[in-house]
Amino acid sequence: MGLSWRLCGRLRPHAEGAELFELLWRHNVGAGVKDDAQLIDEALSGDSTAFGQLVTRYQDRLYNTIAHVVGCQDEAYDVVQDAFVQAFLKLDSFHRASAFYTWLYRIAFNGAVTRKRRAKPMASVEQVREATGEDPVAVGTDPGERFEQQERARQVHAALATLSEEYRTVLVLREMDGCPYETIAEVLEVPVGTVRSRLHRARIQLREQLKSVLHEGAK
Repeated sequence: MGLSWRLCGRLRPHAEGAELFELLWRHNVGAGVKDDAQLIDEALSGDSTAFGQLVTRYQDRLYNTIAHVVGCQDEAYDVVQDAFVQAFLKLDSFHRASAFYTWLYRIAFNGAVTRKRRAKPMASVEQVREATGEDPVAVGTDPGERFEQQERARQVHAALATLSEEYRTVLVLREMDGCPYETIAEVLEVPVGTVRSRLHRARIQLREQLKSVLHEGAK
């Protein structure tokens, strides 16, 4: 099953906007491939199934990115659900100066930051591993090679979890989500030069943390 089923299956009955999110998803008919602008126009005209198609189009990508940023699976589900609900309710305020996904991610990122300020300090390495899981392994991969891939993924997740939020976020957006520098700058509301600087420092810190993780693993 895709993330669509998992998201809807884990909605909390008491969660604000849960019913709306589920309604949007269940009425997604997926009639033909339309670009974001067309779907937004239809959604603004009252067609909730059009927004449902936007949910289907971006929920996996948004969830995977937010899961790495917040380091907690349940938190990522809640953040993504809330982000789509807020995007639906505020769709008429989207002026299309940026891509829809950039606008949507900014809503999700701001929601994640707000939640984190109210919650406990950064998630543990174990929570990050739970949230991100192991990297996909091709069918038929040798068991020994599969173990090595899983171990490398564990090491990267462990190192990533030690970085500060601003460095972890820029790394996730650039290296895992493949966002251009300009998009990252727009999402984080900082200059492009700041994005490049943070990314450079984040990569250095990640390499150092990976050395530390590998050293610990060798003992």
